[in-house]
Amino acid sequence: MGGSMRALKVLTIAMGLMILAGTGLLVAVIIHRAASPSATAPVALVLNGIAATQDRLAVQLQGGGADRVVLVDPHSGAVVGRIGLKP
Repeated sequence: MGGSMRALKVLTIAMGLMILAGTGLLVAVIIHRAASPSATAPVALVLNGIAATQDRLAVQLQGGGADRVVLVDPHSGAVVGRIGLKP
């Protein structure tokens, strides 16, 4: 019985140390991510116009890359096509 209690104490101490190490690592990762700039900066889009066709909406967008027209199915909301515009 004495040997099993010793083993239980050793396992308890080891698990406590692993919890402390994991918590410290988690705090370090959170601090590192908060200090570094975000890789995904918000993109400003400008809606220039919308035109309705028979079964599609044509939406002209500027910003976040080249100017483009996005074709949307108004029933499902799915993008069904993209047309790039040259300056």
